[in-house]
Amino acid sequence: MATTNDLKNGLVLNLDGQLWSVVNFQHVKPGKGGAFVRTTLKHVLSGKVVDKTFNAGTKVDTATVDRRNMTYLYNDGTDFVFMDGETFDQINVPRETVGDGANYLLENTEAQVAMHEGQPLYVELPTSVELVIQHTDPGLQGDRSTGGTKPATLETGAEIQVPLFVSTGEKVKVDTRDGRYLGRA
Repeated sequence: MATTNDLKNGLVLNLDGQLWSVVNFQHVKPGKGGAFVRTTLKHVLSGKVVDKTFNAGTKVDTATVDRRNMTYLYNDGTDFVFMDGETFDQINVPRETVGDGANYLLENTEAQVAMHEGQPLYVELPTSVELVIQHTDPGLQGDRSTGGTKPATLETGAEIQVPLFVSTGEKVKVDTRDGRYLGRA
C-alpha cells in the first residue's frame, strides 16, 4: 500500500483487481478545498488510457510487476517460449500476450517480459529489429529511390511496405511499434 503522495511515473497500481500503470500525475492544491492528485493511467493489458483523480493522502494498492530481460527461444504452436538469462527458467507466453510483436520475433531475440504473480502481462521488444526480406517484387525501370513503396514479406512472415529500390535478400531495419521500414541494415 502507498499513498497518492508516493505516486511516480511507471508505478503500477491495482485498482478494483485491474492493473494500471501511472503515465502522468500532478499534485493540485487549489485555493479553496482540499488538495488532490490528477493522474493519467494506462491499463497494463488493454492499453486503454483514462484520467483519474484521487484526494491527497488517499491509500492506493500498488502491484509488483517484475520486468525481466529474456531471450525468445521458439514457438511451440500456441505459446512463445522465453528463457530468463539469469536463472535459465523457461516460461510460456500466450500469443495474445505477445500481440503484434510476434511479427518481429526471431529466435534468440532479446525482449523484456513483465510478470505479475507468475503471470506474463506483456512483452516489450526492442524499438527496432533487423530482418531479412524473404520476398518482394523487383523494382521496375523508371522507379525512383524516393517516392513509392511496395509490399515485402520478412523472414518472420510479416508484411511491411518498403521503398521500390529494396530487393529480396536484403537486411532491413524495422520499427517494432508500428512495422515501419527504417532503412537498410
